[in-house]
Amino acid sequence: MVKAVAVTLKFIGALRRDSGADKLTVDCKKGASLLDLVNAVTKDFPALRRNLLDEQLDAPKPNALMLVNGREISVLDGLETKLKDGDEVVFVPVVHGG
Repeated sequence: MVKAVAVTLKFIGALRRDSGADKLTVDCKKGASLLDLVNAVTKDFPALRRNLLDEQLDAPKPNALMLVNGREISVLDGLETKLKDGDEVVFVPVVHGG
């Protein structure tokens, strides 16, 4: 039997609108990666997927910051970062100005 782990998702700014919530708690299978989580969550929220992932590169968009337990995923294992029970994932839209 595969044990599930509970992960809290937080959405900042415009991503709240895309997800329909400020915060969600989701269960994912033990050993799931951040990409697995994003794929599962965005099935119900296509606008969220368009704002988080570059479909052609299968990589985070440069205007979307993803944090796992307060650490940006580029200093972890990127989208392959493994999630553990109790982890907090925060999605932040990045706005550039000039």
